[in-house]
Amino acid sequence: MNQHTAPAPESDGAARRHPVGEDARPAVPGPEIRAEYPALRILVVEAEETSANALVQDLIRRGYRADGVTTGSQALQAHRRADLMLLDLDLPDLDGLEVCRGIRAVSDIPIIAVTARGSELDRVLGLQAGSDDYIVKPYGFHELLARIGAVMRRVRPSPTARTVDHGPLRIDADTRRVTIHGRPVDLTRKEFDLLYMLAVQPRAVISRRQLMAQVWDDSGSHKGRTIDTHVSSVRGKLGSNHWIVTVRGVGFRLGTP
Repeated sequence: MNQHTAPAPESDGAARRHPVGEDARPAVPGPEIRAEYPALRILVVEAEETSANALVQDLIRRGYRADGVTTGSQALQAHRRADLMLLDLDLPDLDGLEVCRGIRAVSDIPIIAVTARGSELDRVLGLQAGSDDYIVKPYGFHELLARIGAVMRRVRPSPTARTVDHGPLRIDADTRRVTIHGRPVDLTRKEFDLLYMLAVQPRAVISRRQLMAQVWDDSGSHKGRTIDTHVSSVRGKLGSNHWIVTVRGVGFRLGTP
């Protein structure tokens, strides 16, 4: 399936069910839930192609960008292009738990396991394999939207936090403008993305793998000193090495000179 660009969300005022292998999904009354993270790229990994297509279309109608694949092999290749994955654990070619472990070994992408396996042991195994949440089929579409929002709030700051103030440092994500003591700082696109990612989680240590995945869209590459070069440049432009703190063996966090 090709990746879709989200049209304007439709207001149908209905929740939907997504049972495995069924096309008919009767609408039931429920509150309208909009996408909390507009333009989020969601990869639907679902063994049943008809169900995958229907879910992709429903997500697009709610304002997300969505794409779907039907095998574990495709998921292992396509996850790098997504911000969140809905992973069916019952795949035709590979064990879903192994797919989850394989992706988690190279990526921090949020994963919601979607499966008909509903026992406590199955849930434990799914979470231990690296999934961030677990939902059992059949499920309500509104519940799925709520779980997507809950997972993203844990791994990504609120999309409404578009301006970050940290001491004399001010970062405006809408205008992509950075100032320090009111003085403009000229950053490249990657430098801005790196600094903003650190600034919106000022107390967190951001791993090199997270930075490569979200700033350079390349969680599997460890070649060269790309991150170090950009960090050094940002420090120089901000006027102090203390603005970005290196946590040896882990990654970086925002500091205060």
